[in-house]
Amino acid sequence: MSLKTRVIALLLILSACTSKKTVERESEKSSYLIEASELILAAKRPAIKILDFRKIAEYQKGHVVGALHIWRTDIEDTTYAYKGMMASTAQIEELFSTLGIGTQDTIVVYDDNGLCDASRLWWVLQNYDFTAVKLLHGGYQAWKDLGGDISTEQPTISNGLFKLTDNPSMKYAVAKVEVSQALENNTILLDTRTEDEYNGKRQKNGAAKGGRIPASMHIDWAEAIDYAGDKRLKSVEDLESIYGRLNATKEDPILVYCHSGVRSAHTSFVLTQLLGYKNVKNYDGSWVEWSHFDSLPFEQDSITTLK
Repeated sequence: MSLKTRVIALLLILSACTSKKTVERESEKSSYLIEASELILAAKRPAIKILDFRKIAEYQKGHVVGALHIWRTDIEDTTYAYKGMMASTAQIEELFSTLGIGTQDTIVVYDDNGLCDASRLWWVLQNYDFTAVKLLHGGYQAWKDLGGDISTEQPTISNGLFKLTDNPSMKYAVAKVEVSQALENNTILLDTRTEDEYNGKRQKNGAAKGGRIPASMHIDWAEAIDYAGDKRLKSVEDLESIYGRLNATKEDPILVYCHSGVRSAHTSFVLTQLLGYKNVKNYDGSWVEWSHFDSLPFEQDSITTLK
């Protein structure tokens, strides 16, 4: 057994015997999560395609060996008057085929911000009924911490054939008209942005004004992860406490949104895949779209400032 093999074996044992805080996290039971220790064993399989969902400068500094780079604009429909809308099936098919991904492959995606961007891709693919996707728990840092191979080279790509279903379910998506209707029937609206964005103090680029959708509750998406630490998901016990503030049953309809549907996609993952909420949908356009229309109502606690 080579020295490198013995080191990896030891690291796997240590990973399995780590603290209660990590091992007993119920969140790790989601079938859509993969640990770095699992990916090290599976990374070289031909049917595993790894996507690095970080800024290109970070990718170029070093990435998981064989990982292909994507960014938010790659899965965005640019035909709208505002940014951030989900890419069409044709766009996703072309992107993945160009990256050498086939319909029968399993996609593993990672980022460096607590699965925020990775969850957006998971959400898009779920709506298009592609479920062979896994999120690397702990992201790029978890891979490095476990001694996974790093490269600065762009992998050689041969075109693949990636096809999605003709009639996607859009099972986790909600549109502007449905959000408007929700205001009339007291459906829970959850704003997952920062507190400053929620109260209107901060107006991010892309939004036409600051504020929130009326009657929205607020829980920052980042509460779900150890944001100041390893950026891994918190335990189910902790997550239940955080989202218990919604005072919702697991069957109640919940509509989530953020600035452009990325952070709220993460919350949608947490609520549906880790906590078992049955009727959660992410508002794709989110605040960028809602603020674009002067006819739509909004609330604001303070004077907005452009940042």
